Amino acid sequence: MQANADNADRLWPELRYAAWKDTYATLHLWTQIVGKIRLSLTPWLNHSWHVTLYVSLLGLTTSSIPYGDRAFELEFDFLKHVLRAATNDGSMKEIALSPRPVAEFYADVTRALSQLGIEAHIFEMPNEIPDPIRFSEVRLHRSYDPIYAQRFWRILTQVNRVLYRFRTGFIGKCSPVHFFWGSFDLAVTRFSGRRAPPHPGGVPYLPDAVTREAYSHEVSSVGFWPGGQGVEYPAFYSDAYPEPVGFASAAIRPAQAFYHETLSEFILPYDAVRTSADPDRALTEFLTSTYEAAASLGRWDRAGLETGPGRPRVPRVVT
Repeated sequence: MQANADNADRLWPELRYAAWKDTYATLHLWTQIVGKIRLSLTPWLNHSWHVTLYVSLLGLTTSSIPYGDRAFELEFDFLKHVLRAATNDGSMKEIALSPRPVAEFYADVTRALSQLGIEAHIFEMPNEIPDPIRFSEVRLHRSYDPIYAQRFWRILTQVNRVLYRFRTGFIGKCSPVHFFWGSFDLAVTRFSGRRAPPHPGGVPYLPDAVTREAYSHEVSSVGFWPGGQGVEYPAFYSDAYPEPVGFASAAIRPAQAFYHETLSEFILPYDAVRTSADPDRALTEFLTSTYEAAASLGRWDRAGLETGPGRPRVPRVVT
């Protein structure tokens, strides 16, 4: 029994918000710098899917970014604690992930890319962060705890795995499992296939045009987020746009999940999953029950959009 508990703690480690909030704040800005580099050089893809990062074997990556007839990649390596910039001609630079001001990190990233023959000009103001300051001027945030940064990535690895499996049960339009650096969350979004009413916008420090394009169609989104905005703990979330009548009072599993009136979404504390007898099952119950509430109350064509979970080497049966 102790061995099972130790293994569960390794796979789903504790992540106390108060213990790493300073590292979290710094890392949030670092990922925004990297994400904005991808944004500045990548053609726009629907719902801002072109700006996201992805969970990798080492940390978080941009994936390949086109640059003229070349390509490059930026990857946060949370094992060696470096940001690695690599090109398709074999060149590479590494920038240390260590306690230092965001402004210094930004300068080092810009310099490393220039040495690789890559010029990326980004809008320096952070998004979706209160009281933003230009990256080149941020000296307040300078913390980096490698233990917690790695712990966060290990959680993302497990969440990515469960979200991917959840994604296989849907044959309608669906996003990849990807990491949004603005809101700092790992998410996957299902679409009903119908247009949605124009989103009112109003997301702090995010252009309304971006928000409206992101929510141009009806969605059910789920994801993992390390906390903030009055939720001082890591949590899973699920929301729907437009929110159907009765969604907030729907019966959701597991029992620890609840509807957050301020955020207008369901919340499941990460610790409820981490400490459960079967974390995969607890998380899958939350993903499934909140989606079913959104889809049923929103009158989605569930019969035409859903299928059984995918299995390795087994094609989906088409009748």
